[in-house]
Amino acid sequence: MSAATEVTRRLEHVDVLIVGAGISGIDLGHHLKTKQPDKTFAIVDGRDAIGGTWDLFRYPGIRSDADMQQFGFEFKPWTRANAIADAHEILDYLREAITDDDLDRHLHLGHKVLSADFSSDEARWTVTLERTSDGERFDVTCGVLFSAAGYYDYAGGFTPHFEGREDFRGPIVHPQQWPEDLDYTGKKVVVIGSGATAVSLLPSLAEKAGHVTMLQRSPSYVLPVPRQDPIANTLRRLLPEMLAWRVTRRFNIKRQSLILAASRRYPKQMRRLIRKLNTNALPEGYAVDTHFNPRYNPWDQRLCVVPDSDLFKTISSGAASVVTDRIVRFTEHGILLESGSELDADVIVTATGLNMLPFGGIALHVDGQAVNLHDHFIYKSTMVSGVPNFAFALGYTTNAWTLKVDLVSNHLCRLLAHMDRHGYATVTPVADDRTLIGKPFLDMDTAYINRAMHLFPQQGSHGPWTVSQDYALDRARLANAPVEDSALKFTAAVVDTKAAAKEAAA
Repeated sequence: MSAATEVTRRLEHVDVLIVGAGISGIDLGHHLKTKQPDKTFAIVDGRDAIGGTWDLFRYPGIRSDADMQQFGFEFKPWTRANAIADAHEILDYLREAITDDDLDRHLHLGHKVLSADFSSDEARWTVTLERTSDGERFDVTCGVLFSAAGYYDYAGGFTPHFEGREDFRGPIVHPQQWPEDLDYTGKKVVVIGSGATAVSLLPSLAEKAGHVTMLQRSPSYVLPVPRQDPIANTLRRLLPEMLAWRVTRRFNIKRQSLILAASRRYPKQMRRLIRKLNTNALPEGYAVDTHFNPRYNPWDQRLCVVPDSDLFKTISSGAASVVTDRIVRFTEHGILLESGSELDADVIVTATGLNMLPFGGIALHVDGQAVNLHDHFIYKSTMVSGVPNFAFALGYTTNAWTLKVDLVSNHLCRLLAHMDRHGYATVTPVADDRTLIGKPFLDMDTAYINRAMHLFPQQGSHGPWTVSQDYALDRARLANAPVEDSALKFTAAVVDTKAAAKEAAA
């Protein structure tokens, strides 16, 4: 039997097809195994490795931007010392989760989903896969299609046009395509950007580079946090593992909620607090207001965390510096700035953001008609109006990603159980409220988000169509509220009368 035949046989039909073998896909896999053990499912991924973002990105210093007490799975304690974890630690944790739930036999890596068409008559999706090893395409069917592909375009990051780019003699690198053989030892490196990627890169690059400069057009908020959580590590020594995990997780979730609420209600005071923390971490007389005092309020955009003040320590040591200016053009030996100065560089890193892509770029159809996602509304942050038996997980922007993923996975299992109890074959959110006003799916003034919102479904102005960044609200909505909802349309399973007659005769 050929490999293609074997794959086709194994994936001929499943109850749930999960697209993406990163955090979201592994999370739903666990929930299906424990809450819907009779359901068949498969996890497919176009890449040849699990982990999603955490395997794709290989730049120096990549780490979590939230503590692992929140970023970890609700069902699996994080037992390592570091609360802000490096990518390899997160990958090890994900591999353990796969082993714990025996998810290996559900994994089909190196299989990219190209398109999916839902048949209302058959109450199932027909999904076209492409095996990346040889380009062969084949169809599988499923009752429910779940996107765990996140919202980043894995094909490439965003790099704006830079005048004179072709004149620069050294390598120009985007963190999403970091070359394994890039040698920057003793060299002058300029990192363009001021977000989480840039502030993670700076201390790591400085360990080998001659000097690293972070060149930013405008500042971002940077918050020093402990790499290790003393409360979590202490409780883990004193209490049973799962109890310690639950206590620290709830404490950290509540703490983050209070920080967000304070930022919204008292932005001036929070701005002053962050400025004071930055000032205390930098050398006396450092131009904090030039380089670390944004024009916007805290949490209008996501805050960048730096474990154990590593960014500030690197700047204080002289191994790195920050320049706030605008680029005129690249030159042969560096970057010319609007101020008239020129930054010398041997290597330029464009940490200029990511491209967003809804649901892994799958071309969705319903009964042969293409789905224009922007014409549809998001239901309870997990389904799309007018698209039957389709669900997705997209995590928080102001909280840890996995918090929402856990809620969505649990809610989908509750929905499947409800459909089984009532003999339903399909479920479709219906946005027939004429007073509903469309808004961007993510309402955050960040360049990479603003560039892509026309590609995504919209959130609505009220009801179950809003997209919340509030974990407590989502918990009430997704974990505790009844599944039955006037905005959901269910249809009964189609009975095959001929098959039933044959079975009765037998």
